[in-house]
Amino acid sequence: MHLDARFESWLQSRLDRDFPTPEGRHYRILTVPLPDDLVLEVGGVDLLPDGRPIVCTRRGELWIVHDAYAEPPLDARLTLFASGLHEPLGLVVRQEGGRTAVYCAQRPELTRLLDTDGDDRADVYECFCDAWGISGNYHEFAYGPKFDSEGNAWITLNVGFDGMTPLSEAPYRGWCVKITPAGDMIPVCSGLRSPNGLGFLPDGSAFFLDNQGDWVGTNKLAQLIPGSWQGNPASLRWREGWKKGDPAPERTDAAVWFPYKKMGQSPADFLLDDTGGRFGPFTGQVFTGDMTLCTVMRVFLESVDGTWQGACFPFLENFESGPNRLAFAADGSMFVGMTDRGWGSTGAKRYGLQRVVYTGVTPFEVLEMRVVPDGFQLEFTQDLDSAAAADLASYRMLSYTYAYHSDYGSPEIDSAEQKITKAAVTGPRGVHLTIESLKPGFVHELHLPGVKRADGAPLLHPVAYYTLQKIPGGASGR
Repeated sequence: MHLDARFESWLQSRLDRDFPTPEGRHYRILTVPLPDDLVLEVGGVDLLPDGRPIVCTRRGELWIVHDAYAEPPLDARLTLFASGLHEPLGLVVRQEGGRTAVYCAQRPELTRLLDTDGDDRADVYECFCDAWGISGNYHEFAYGPKFDSEGNAWITLNVGFDGMTPLSEAPYRGWCVKITPAGDMIPVCSGLRSPNGLGFLPDGSAFFLDNQGDWVGTNKLAQLIPGSWQGNPASLRWREGWKKGDPAPERTDAAVWFPYKKMGQSPADFLLDDTGGRFGPFTGQVFTGDMTLCTVMRVFLESVDGTWQGACFPFLENFESGPNRLAFAADGSMFVGMTDRGWGSTGAKRYGLQRVVYTGVTPFEVLEMRVVPDGFQLEFTQDLDSAAAADLASYRMLSYTYAYHSDYGSPEIDSAEQKITKAAVTGPRGVHLTIESLKPGFVHELHLPGVKRADGAPLLHPVAYYTLQKIPGGASGR
């Protein structure tokens, strides 16, 4: 049956080559064929110094992937590096004093694994830190680590659940914590719900992704500010100086809301594009997977008067299962580790590993959407048809927000059309949209059906979703 997996990988690559989808003209998805007896429910993925991917699985194993870069990788094979871990949901490879260390966040601890004799098997399993708690609740996931510039390992901890009720029965459930190079744990911030993904921008700003549910109206990306409260009250019991009955602290706003179903249903991972153009025109932006709809999405972030906010865009769909972890290889390709257990997905497979390769053909997209005092400045990846770009009929915008409440999620509320009064072309790839009334605290959903490239081609994805919290020099949300 393994030959069938190889044949599927070969056939799909041929079909994608000869009959590419609109997205497939720019990005090819290649599948690593798996043995029938290997359940590769990916919880983490990174690259070893020699470029080989290493993945951890939700069943507690770590596998090294050999010969993964052929197009398609029909001769790829996997060898066991480690086993016996408790549902690791993150993996980072680090060089430490001339040796390679692999860090994984298990449910109860951060573990460091070492291969001391070079045989591609872990010889040392070291508990690097286990200072947070675990009660045995089924939903007490631990995500990470991601390392900051000072060598601290950041981890986000899921709350537990009793039916639909969030629980923080063990210390620091619903928190982000960081582990120092000495192995000491420092609580960072509370109020997290189901934070399946975290990462850093080049300036060191830390962010996490949270999943829709109680006190989270829709999926979001928010900044991890030390001492902040992200809005879910279950974890307040571990906040120093807080006692039951005290008023809730000030809540940190989302930097980006992902409108539910329009932009995924279960966001996972935070991957900064640091490829320098090897993955296309999006260097400095962020990619995140969606486990339910089997997509990868793109995020543009900007700091406005000290407030992080930005826009999300569709990027690439039709993965075989739910993208849970993403990693860039040295050649600029993206490895996508997948699983659907616990979330479900629209994909045909339950798990797997795929690789996204940029074809070198630039997609025509909205590259950036920046807020300005009277509207938005748009930049595109290619030159515009200036007449179409200046036509108000080429655009439509609506705004809406979400309720903050204990119910599971929120519909879009206070929805309204936003009047665009002017579209001024600001260069071969720029447009300034003047909006009659910007609304802080609202998503501004922009459709661009009439915008065309200079040769008449339409946008690959003619929609953008900007979460406006702060108008430059002016009002903010809430």
